[in-house]
Amino acid sequence: MKNFIFYTFIIYSTISMAQKKYLALGDSYTICEGLDYKKSWPYLLSQQLSSDGLIFEQPKIIAKTGWRTDELIAAINEELEQNEKFDMVSLLIGVNNQYQEKPLSKYKKEFKILLHEAINRSKSGENGVFVVSIPDYGVTPFAKNKNKTDAIADLEKYNAYAKKLCKKNNVSFFDITPLSQKLSSDISMLYEDELHPGPEQYKAWVESFYEKIVNQLKMN
Repeated sequence: MKNFIFYTFIIYSTISMAQKKYLALGDSYTICEGLDYKKSWPYLLSQQLSSDGLIFEQPKIIAKTGWRTDELIAAINEELEQNEKFDMVSLLIGVNNQYQEKPLSKYKKEFKILLHEAINRSKSGENGVFVVSIPDYGVTPFAKNKNKTDAIADLEKYNAYAKKLCKKNNVSFFDITPLSQKLSSDISMLYEDELHPGPEQYKAWVESFYEKIVNQLKMN
């Protein structure tokens, strides 16, 4: 009987300490262009969760600088097994649709596909998914040099649709756009390309929605 209890405890402990899996989907804002992997916000998020007792593996990131929604869809189909599931899935995509002046209707159609794919890839459905809004790059020195300072007018439409669709599907939507506007006007908060956020800005993003994610995961 003692041996049975001992081995039962070992099995239970092993299961309880099993690492959770995190899938981060997106573009340059998800890989954190120019930065070391360990300074990316998905990595920072997984490390903070692990230090607080929600043990995560290093995140699997499917993202690439310049990707639009259609390119992310293709990459997911290529890189993931058909029935592969994750404890947490994040999605941040769309800036390149806007930058390349693709039709908003195309974004809407493909973002809907991506959101449903994220939900299907989550072990707990919509409860394990969150979407991060597209930051406003229009305030950066890069945008000023490219005459793209009015980007927010378009991005507001993109983010409004994403937020509406998330609400309809009971998915958490974290609006970091106002924070990005504030921080991206400070050159010290940007990477050397004067477009993408630097490590301190990504850290601020995580801090802005961290507690909400912890509460969300504890409900699963």
